[in-house]
Amino acid sequence: MTRKTFLLPVTMLLLLALAGCGGIRYSEVSPEAKEFHPKRIGVFPVDVGTYEEARGVIDQIIAGVLIDTKWFTDVVSADAINRQMQSSAELRKVYMDYISKLRAVNYSDPDLSRKLGEMIKVDAFLLANIDYWNYTKENDDKLAKVIMGVKMIDAVSGRIMWTAGHHEVETYIMMKPALPDVAKSLVKRTVREMPH
Repeated sequence: MTRKTFLLPVTMLLLLALAGCGGIRYSEVSPEAKEFHPKRIGVFPVDVGTYEEARGVIDQIIAGVLIDTKWFTDVVSADAINRQMQSSAELRKVYMDYISKLRAVNYSDPDLSRKLGEMIKVDAFLLANIDYWNYTKENDDKLAKVIMGVKMIDAVSGRIMWTAGHHEVETYIMMKPALPDVAKSLVKRTVREMPH
């Protein structure tokens, strides 16, 4: 076997292996998503858990990335939704009832979802959660790490059209990368997988 005939298959295998590394950790698209093309999408306030420093920041990042895609005629930000909830007790109650049911029994209530969509005037909404937002050390590596999960829900039917989870990690030696920058890379990579 000549060197060229040996190197060509090895090179092809390496290229295929590297190409497979570009996706996200988890992404599940509903079969109904093929026919789902929302025009207006809302970004609900992100559940940041114990990572208070992410509050508000990640909401703006997600809305900004969605606007940059130009996939939607309107992106209703978490700030705008929060303002609507502050002025409407009914919206606040519907939102809390919907979120409570979704978290407690993983059920996206179609009636509550439809009502939310009508009140906020969106076809779909995103629910995201931050599972990790911090600096850490693994082995001898210093890391800036953000982990996020996200769901896109059809407001009319309440169907979960897309669920994804991914993490972004940046290694550093002296200068810590800003966690919002790490999060922005994470959101961009995750949103690329989103049906639209």
